[in-house]
Amino acid sequence: MIKKKLDNNAKKIDKFLISFLKKQKNSALVTPMKYGVISGGKKIRSTIILDVGKIFKINEKKLINICAAVECVHSYSLIHDDLPCMDNDSTRRGKPAAHKKFGEATAVLAGNSLLTLAFELITDRNYLINEKKKIEIIKFLANRSGHTGIAGGQELDLKFENKKKKTSEILDMQKKKTGKLFNFCFYAVGVVANKNKKDKIFLSKLGEDIGLLFQFTDDFLDITGSKKIVGKPIKKDKKKGKSTLLDLMGYEKAYKYAKNLKNKILFKLKKYGKNKKDLTETIEFILGRNF
Repeated sequence: MIKKKLDNNAKKIDKFLISFLKKQKNSALVTPMKYGVISGGKKIRSTIILDVGKIFKINEKKLINICAAVECVHSYSLIHDDLPCMDNDSTRRGKPAAHKKFGEATAVLAGNSLLTLAFELITDRNYLINEKKKIEIIKFLANRSGHTGIAGGQELDLKFENKKKKTSEILDMQKKKTGKLFNFCFYAVGVVANKNKKDKIFLSKLGEDIGLLFQFTDDFLDITGSKKIVGKPIKKDKKKGKSTLLDLMGYEKAYKYAKNLKNKILFKLKKYGKNKKDLTETIEFILGRNF
């Protein structure tokens, strides 16, 4: 059931992105951009957006630009993370990393172009939400993508290698690197749904917790998963001296922490009644995913 939902959502977003790029002037970067964002990946962030949209009964057409924008930002971050100057990974989503396929310079430019494409997607005149909402969404996405979000988290991740860090420091790093984009997914839907400031803050914090849960599972899979399942080399965190909560807490304690976090998230979702069904299913999948 969940696999079918993820596959269907991924196909919708891929189709939308391909159509959007076709309307633009072609360039030598379109192929590596598509390689980074279209092929592979479960697009869980998009499914999260659509799931939250169902809570507030929002038509998918009002959310698909946001889904596509999030996938562009996420893919940009992965292309850059894989570069030799950063994590130096040669495989991503079961295929050669972008810099291995197209060269480092092209990978950097393709990543940059995906980041800027995200903002084009939200400002597109065919995206029919009011301009005030677009500005709020853009501002929040920029904040979550830059030095206070994904980029800042990656910088900390690199600086923490082979160093002993406190739990609070690792949590801060992981919330930036992974949590902030999930934070945006919830907040953006809150904007479209005309929620007040208090509700949007509640939603964004919930998203950040789900992002942390996602990061826990990534770390678990790095230890227990297979390269075929994960789509990238495994057992690399320890080799690179990465600072993770698993390394600090140990596997059993970290899994207990993650399970408690999941239960807290599900408890907070109770206020949404039956409308939370799809989102609950996705959250259960995040911690237990093995495909």
